[in-house]
Amino acid sequence: MDTLLQQILNGLVLGSIYALIALGYTMVYGVLGIINFAHGEVLMLGAMIALTAMKVLQYVFPQMNDWFMVIIVLVIAIASCSLISFYIEKLAYRPLRFAPRLAPLISAIGMSILLQTIAMMIWGRTPLRFPQLLPSQMIPIPYSTATITGKEIIIIVVSFIVMVGLLILVKRTKFGRAMRATAENPQVAGLMGVNTNRVISYTFMLGGGLAALAGVMIALNYGSAHFYMGFIPGLKAFTAAVLGGIGNIPGAMLGGLLLGVIESLGAGYISDLTGGVLGSNYQDIFAFIVLITVLIFRPSGLMGEKLGDRS
Repeated sequence: MDTLLQQILNGLVLGSIYALIALGYTMVYGVLGIINFAHGEVLMLGAMIALTAMKVLQYVFPQMNDWFMVIIVLVIAIASCSLISFYIEKLAYRPLRFAPRLAPLISAIGMSILLQTIAMMIWGRTPLRFPQLLPSQMIPIPYSTATITGKEIIIIVVSFIVMVGLLILVKRTKFGRAMRATAENPQVAGLMGVNTNRVISYTFMLGGGLAALAGVMIALNYGSAHFYMGFIPGLKAFTAAVLGGIGNIPGAMLGGLLLGVIESLGAGYISDLTGGVLGSNYQDIFAFIVLITVLIFRPSGLMGEKLGDRS
């Protein structure tokens, strides 16, 4: 039972990060109907930019408080990735908005490779150590041997606050209404006075900011960052978005958390289930088993609906 509790806690941490990334996928898909496969690379750039900003701050202000430094590098990373996402939409997607669906997909893959290559040229191929500025001491769970670290609690809490805030933004604000209107019918929304180009650009920027936040969380949690770090989390977050119902914001949250728990439980028990043939290093297969299963039996996902649909 203690092992089960530990794996669930690990899954919630992982799932919180997946959910943040999946929200970026689901918002862009809900508004434009395309998959932004460059989203994982924006996550990577967020971590790399945060690392560079952190090194500069540590050099210029060596006595700076760790918490203050984390807040500053988060702001820098989120602002930078929002700007990058703005130009990704403007250069790679806007010219292809009315092209066949295959064209934006190819453009997204090309942008992903381009961003990886640029990051490799700037920061190199070798994984870089990311300073551990959040508390990492083990906190025991009462009446069990399971533990959780301070930084993992922070990751879960911040993720839930951001996810709830995003849901309020979409459901209760003027910009959220404009997003839902654009998702429902861009032409009619434009006739009603909604600047659809601006809404789409802001949606990309919001997704980029969420990706940057997730990238910094991953780097803080695992203590490293590298040019390829966004690829696998990006694919898994896409799986989470499909699981929950791509285009549905609560679905992206649910899908991310479920996928994190499924993957963590799989990693903890796969050795026992296969008689030692497979170890925890095969945990990535669970995300793609989930993806295949959902696509076969429920392609619309658990809560599948468009962003513009009213619940």
